[in-house]
Amino acid sequence: LVLMLPVGLLYMLSSYLLEGEVPREKLSFFIIAIVIVLALIAITTAFQYRSTFLSTYVESGVRRRALAEKLRKIPLSYFGKKDLADLTNTIMSDCAILETASSHWIPELIGALISTTLIVISLFFFDWRMTLAAVWVMPIAFIIVLCSRSVMGKIHEQSSRYRIACLDGIQEGLETLRDLRSYNMTDSYMEGLNKKIKAVESHSIVASAQMILKFGIGTVAVVGSALLIKGEISLLTFFMFLLVVTRMYKPLQISLQNLAAIISADVNCKRMDEILSHEEQTGSNTLTNKGYDIKFDHIAFSYENGEQVLSDVSFTAKQGEVTALIGPSGGGKTTVSRLAARFWDNDAGTITVGGMNVSEIEPETLLSLYSIVFQEVTLFNNTVMENIRIGRKDATDEEVMRAAKLAHCEEFVERMPEKWNSMIGENGSELSGGERQRISIARAFLKDAPIILMDEATASLDVDNESLIQESISKLIQNKTVIIIAHRMRTVDGVDKIVVLKDGKVAESGTPDDLKKCDGIYKHMLEVQM
Repeated sequence: LVLMLPVGLLYMLSSYLLEGEVPREKLSFFIIAIVIVLALIAITTAFQYRSTFLSTYVESGVRRRALAEKLRKIPLSYFGKKDLADLTNTIMSDCAILETASSHWIPELIGALISTTLIVISLFFFDWRMTLAAVWVMPIAFIIVLCSRSVMGKIHEQSSRYRIACLDGIQEGLETLRDLRSYNMTDSYMEGLNKKIKAVESHSIVASAQMILKFGIGTVAVVGSALLIKGEISLLTFFMFLLVVTRMYKPLQISLQNLAAIISADVNCKRMDEILSHEEQTGSNTLTNKGYDIKFDHIAFSYENGEQVLSDVSFTAKQGEVTALIGPSGGGKTTVSRLAARFWDNDAGTITVGGMNVSEIEPETLLSLYSIVFQEVTLFNNTVMENIRIGRKDATDEEVMRAAKLAHCEEFVERMPEKWNSMIGENGSELSGGERQRISIARAFLKDAPIILMDEATASLDVDNESLIQESISKLIQNKTVIIIAHRMRTVDGVDKIVVLKDGKVAESGTPDDLKKCDGIYKHMLEVQM
């Protein structure tokens, strides 16, 4: 619309120079046009700010929160086939693309179409032949974009895959820099990363239909020259058309870019829909258990890729007893512990806690019954105090320190510059493996839940600290249901019950003394380690 002002002004000045005066009707029309254009600019600017920008950013925030909330309810088995870079890219980048589409691409597309339509209508009042010479390329350009929709979708999908692979490569390089340097692999790794970066660049170059618009300038010049030679148009009209078409295609080029981007955004929508449409873990928010016995009754479980991990697993972990899960690697020990806490949902059979079916309980409600210590400890870039307080968010500082002392954390905390308020770095980078594991154990002490799951909880500890923490754990587990996963046989020598898992099945079950008498897996593992 703003293009009309200088064009109209130039036309009037040219009329004045050629004819000696500006006709009154032209002057009135131009003044009215200025008023209308300025009013439209003010109205559309205010409308776009209030109804487009603000509402778009609010909706974008709602969309990101919805994705985060959905991820909180999706079974953890879903994350086994997804990586961090992919999910982060979906929540941040894909949402940002839709945000840009709603706040910029679509409004600019509509604005460009309206302004171009108004200019084209105005040009028809001057000369319809010159106007047709200018506008014939427009529908062709849009048809090219619309017809190449499927091709653009595939290209954008490939580009997204290459971009995610590149992000994975960068993240992997940062995380494994120490190993790459120690094995002199930095050069070869950077060579592979460079290939991924070049793949992103090459798949980001897409031909467009904008080039076809340039033919419009040529046809205007040819048709205009022919009409000018015949004396059917004036020199002023010819130059006016040349001036208009050189600027008229600019908003149309932007609209074509936006249309192509909007079509490509369908891939981003599908990626978000994949998350939003995934099955949730739902259930009751009320606990109805009577006691804390955990019973596995003919449990079967397979990963989403079809690989079967457990088949017909049955045993009971009783309250007040320690049940140890042992066996060869890949036998299903960790899977059993995850199913007990409903990190995943089993395919067949029933898991109950005190007679309550865990598949009918909302996961976060169910996890209020569990204290979990995994071998792979997850810590946050926060203070020692706040990392332990994750065990129970309303705990006082005194309660946190009491739990930390039971886990023998004060030994290394007192050496830190700010003691309990010392920052421990990303995922506890300032701490050793044993120190990180002690913080994880302190969380379990602080939560003091009736069910305890421990996966090689003391694997990273030295012998002295392991003995001390074992004494503290013996106090923690009194009258509780405890399931531990262990590979070192001395860790399970004093447990109440051992369940030996092999190839996803219960191969042996009984007390340590009973299993020692049998010529089975437990006895073999015990002899090998001795």
